[in-house]
Amino acid sequence: MQVSGATAGRTTAAGSGGSAIVSDYTTFLKLLTTQMQNQDPLNPIDSSDYAVQLATFSGVEQQTKTNDLLTAMQSGFGLLGMGQMAGWVGREARSLAPVQITDARPVTLLATPPSGADRLVMVVEDADGTVVNRVDLPADTTEFIWEPVDLADQPLVDGRYVFTLESYRDETQLGAAEMASYQRVTELRSGPTGLSLLLEGGVEIGIGEVTAVRG
Repeated sequence: MQVSGATAGRTTAAGSGGSAIVSDYTTFLKLLTTQMQNQDPLNPIDSSDYAVQLATFSGVEQQTKTNDLLTAMQSGFGLLGMGQMAGWVGREARSLAPVQITDARPVTLLATPPSGADRLVMVVEDADGTVVNRVDLPADTTEFIWEPVDLADQPLVDGRYVFTLESYRDETQLGAAEMASYQRVTELRSGPTGLSLLLEGGVEIGIGEVTAVRG
């Protein structure tokens, strides 16, 4: 077909920007008119080919409008979500995110040992994965406040740390799992991947990572 290349070019331009499809619709019709005027009278183009071109262009245009509508709706939902969750700012969110230690301020941690454990050990690692402390905990530990110190009982340097709970029974390790913590929310953000929370100290987590919020 003589204008198939031109049609493909228009479609490619539309794919790179939805507004291009709408703005070029008149140009597309002009191309079809020119094609009809310059076709070989001994070998005219079948009318069904014109119909296919029009239907294809119209379908792409409609898809573009649909995508624009969905984008607008998603933006609206995001703003609605931010309005509903604005109250989280200033409160404490529970998650498995790394904990930002600053000035050795105490941190609230949660232990969830498996049934039957008679000994618990909290393992503290820095951002490089180096173990900076191992702390024995009572077997019935759940939520507790810990003052960040290293193996030499010195305050931990500022940085991000990960806490893991090792569970034992009769000196046999039952398992190890990341420990959750409560950290204060300082900001609510909206981005390409959805809503997120900025925690005190600069750690950012997605809304889906939060398992509890409290005042």
